[in-house]
Amino acid sequence: MPDLLFPFLIFGLTMSITPGPNVIMIAASGVNFGWRRSIPLYFGVVLGFMMLLLAVGFGLGAVFDRYPAIHNLLRYAGAAYLIWLGIRIATTGRKKTVTDPNQDKDAGRRPFSFLQGAALQWVNPKGWIMAVGAMSIFTLPDRAMAPQVLLIVAILGAMGFASMALWLGSGVLVARYLRTERALRRFNIALGILCILSVVLIFV
Repeated sequence: MPDLLFPFLIFGLTMSITPGPNVIMIAASGVNFGWRRSIPLYFGVVLGFMMLLLAVGFGLGAVFDRYPAIHNLLRYAGAAYLIWLGIRIATTGRKKTVTDPNQDKDAGRRPFSFLQGAALQWVNPKGWIMAVGAMSIFTLPDRAMAPQVLLIVAILGAMGFASMALWLGSGVLVARYLRTERALRRFNIALGILCILSVVLIFV
């Protein structure tokens, strides 16, 4: 792994920071719900991806090779989940201003949860590409696998925490400029469409 560390860091940084379903979901949450209410989603995304990395590193890829039907089922489930996610993002509206103490400020609106963020990782095509690529390219078969897998998980996990914080913060900042309901609605629709278009990645 030391010989591959620099190219691995470039790979991890590039894959972590560039847009994908995770980035779209976390940025949309920042815009619509702010930093504090997006924290469960933030941890769900990053910790869920770290669990995916561990699973791939310790043999899940071999299970798919032996039982390809499971992989195909996961692909279609992933496509359906991303379409649902895109629709939900596109139809999210602005937070209500509470003038009546009896008014539910969260009525009809909930940020994505920790479990939803974690579940996305298992059907996220970019996440699978990143996990399989990291474990297949940057591990050496003539060395103990467990330390290599754990090092990859630690490094990519740290990058995930940093990059998702950056995109969440970007969403919070963008929200300051979306002062009207129409502007926010258009922004959410654009993010929702991008999320739905990412389904194409599953079938190419």
